[in-house]
Amino acid sequence: MATEFKLPDLGEGVEAGDVVGVLVAEGDTVEIDQSVVELETDKALVEVPSSVAGTVTKIHISAGDRVPVGSLLISVEEGEQSVPTAPEPEAEAPAPASKEEPVPTAKAPAPTPSRPPAPTSNGDPIPAAPSTRRLARELGVDLTQVAGSGPGGRISQDDVKAAVRDRQTGGIAPTAPVELPDFSRWGNIERQPLSRVRQIIAKNMSQAWQQVAHVTQFDRADVTDLEAFRQRNKAKTEASGAKLTPTVLALKAIITALKTFPQFNASLDAGANEIILKHYYNLGIAVDTERGLLVPVIKDVDRKDILELALELGDISNRARTNKIGLDELQGGTFTVTNLGSLGVGEFTPIVNHPEVAIMGLGRAREEATVREGRIEPRLIMPLALSYDHCVIDGADGARFMRKIVDALENPELMLMGG
Repeated sequence: MATEFKLPDLGEGVEAGDVVGVLVAEGDTVEIDQSVVELETDKALVEVPSSVAGTVTKIHISAGDRVPVGSLLISVEEGEQSVPTAPEPEAEAPAPASKEEPVPTAKAPAPTPSRPPAPTSNGDPIPAAPSTRRLARELGVDLTQVAGSGPGGRISQDDVKAAVRDRQTGGIAPTAPVELPDFSRWGNIERQPLSRVRQIIAKNMSQAWQQVAHVTQFDRADVTDLEAFRQRNKAKTEASGAKLTPTVLALKAIITALKTFPQFNASLDAGANEIILKHYYNLGIAVDTERGLLVPVIKDVDRKDILELALELGDISNRARTNKIGLDELQGGTFTVTNLGSLGVGEFTPIVNHPEVAIMGLGRAREEATVREGRIEPRLIMPLALSYDHCVIDGADGARFMRKIVDALENPELMLMGG
């Protein structure tokens, strides 16, 4: 008997992906956990492992297809090593039951029936997946008040998030795209489709700009001593397979400031009129890739020493550039750092990575003539840019936060000793 293997839940907020390649062919034998499809989601390439073992009898997708979670990928004639896939705990449509990858929710004992979908105002079940209902409960959204954008009025996680945004903005809809003129009237043009990643970047940046009351403050740090420290320890770090970059050292300085000013390591829940303070420090690092800007996250930065951070930063940046980054490594950030100094950029205005409330931009350090104790000396000066959400952070706190970072960068020995 053939078993239908469908696209399982890929993680919070990921509802679909584009098929990059099919890794098996009809007639092939597959094992449990063997990768069968390569999928491009919003920000990462992932290989989808099979939950059954046996012989592939039919492939239902091909490269370039857009497949939502729950889509049929392949049919497999199960072998002796197969593990039956549990049926989805909550029916999503009045269609015949089929075997689907379960949504990762708490599983009740076998004799216990699953909780039925919440009814709509007229008593009918709400057309939404279990993961969507769970997200609605977490965000305090009444699904009976949400209009679904899917087939038959099906409610997606994007619909739930849109309801939250409407609640925060008083129901103000985003500005409609402006109709462009016919540019071909003045010469030859070429149209290039936006990649999936670029579409997501555009959507996220637009959302961030609408949700965050952006303020950017600038400052400059004398990093002459920091650079001297870096040069003294550069060879030792490289011998361990890592690079001691200015970004690595800046991470330590930022941690000292975040611990002093916890409102920068937070998120705003406007619907509940609450600030969510996070007691962990996961720093996102903006990485330039061929596919677009990615922000992999280094977890628990405060618990790692300089060498550990250098190794992890090099590894996670390389895997982001080679499309080998995992979805979980792009989530959970509490504060973001972006460094355009390596590209020769000085001052710039970074955009807050919503739902975070602040981001630090590092510019290129340049040697400048500086007056110190009545003497003119050449000093290495790095421009800094701090953008933050003015709904959460006042200008005075922004100034204090920035000065804390500047002090740490200008006194590297004290910073690295925990002073």
